[in-house]
Amino acid sequence: MRTALFRPVIALITLTVLAATAGCGAGAAPPSPVRFGDGPKTGAALHTGPKGRHSLVQWPTRPITFTEQSRVGGAGRNTPIGMTTLHGPKSGFTGKVWVWAPPEYYDRRNAGKGFPVMEALPGSYGYPVNYWIGSDLKLQENLAQWSQNGSSLPFIVVMPVLNPDNKQYYDGSDIPDQPKIGTWLSQDVPDLVRQNFRTLKTRDAWAIMGSSSGGFAALKNVLQNPGTFKVAIPNGPDIVPDSPLWNGHAREERENNPEVLARRLIARGGPPVYLAFQDGSQEHTVLPKVHTFIAQYGHGPVRTRLQIVPGGTHSAATYVRGLGEGTMRWVSAHMQGPTA
Repeated sequence: MRTALFRPVIALITLTVLAATAGCGAGAAPPSPVRFGDGPKTGAALHTGPKGRHSLVQWPTRPITFTEQSRVGGAGRNTPIGMTTLHGPKSGFTGKVWVWAPPEYYDRRNAGKGFPVMEALPGSYGYPVNYWIGSDLKLQENLAQWSQNGSSLPFIVVMPVLNPDNKQYYDGSDIPDQPKIGTWLSQDVPDLVRQNFRTLKTRDAWAIMGSSSGGFAALKNVLQNPGTFKVAIPNGPDIVPDSPLWNGHAREERENNPEVLARRLIARGGPPVYLAFQDGSQEHTVLPKVHTFIAQYGHGPVRTRLQIVPGGTHSAATYVRGLGEGTMRWVSAHMQGPTA
């Protein structure tokens, strides 16, 4: 299902992004280096602000230099999207990661504040490019506009590849004898953000979003790692694992099944998680499964909301619309904003 519905969109977006971020040709300027951990360009020091034990701010620990992929407009300012190849020390997996900070992050008035984070996962194979960096979807531009008008918190966005190749789905999980994609997404990628940005020492400031197969990974990760993520935005998600790589590993597959994880979270009484489902009204295959999951598991510590986008299809463009039509306002109401 997810392959058939998403592949044409991914192919088009991937080609667009690859063309835009290709290597330097004749007369082209080389990619610019960019660092996010050195504070605003106004000259504020890296560790400006309160540093007492009661501060929520998690200061950058090991800032690195990213390669600037593009600059995106938002709230009257162009801010960079940077890329690096991350060698995950906990997972052992190596893959590309793109990062972006909102205009507010560079404001001198916020130099001592930590910011909330959204990990954004693509659909289909999500390899070799994460399509949320694409200029056609304008995720960053929209987030900047929504934070300016008060309908969203200003999020740092981190966009890793979803799979290690475009041949198999790994369900955002640690499948035995395969690359540990679950550990990479839930530990190595968040650690990269903490090392390079002013973040917050609370799960209340961490969200994970994904579409289709990435929506499954987002749903599973917040239920599996509620100490890391408080909020998931599953867009047109698969509900249960379906990678053929689980064959012969039924016990491990069960440990990565959102239905099982939701039952356990409810049984132990939390911590509360917030699942902001999004679907297009024309997603006739996906919507019934989402409705069933919400009816069965959307109680107790599992708080749910469903944004149905009128006329929407199983596409990233539909989900961006939904974010602006209420999802980001609901998500932001349950998260910690920039704090000193």
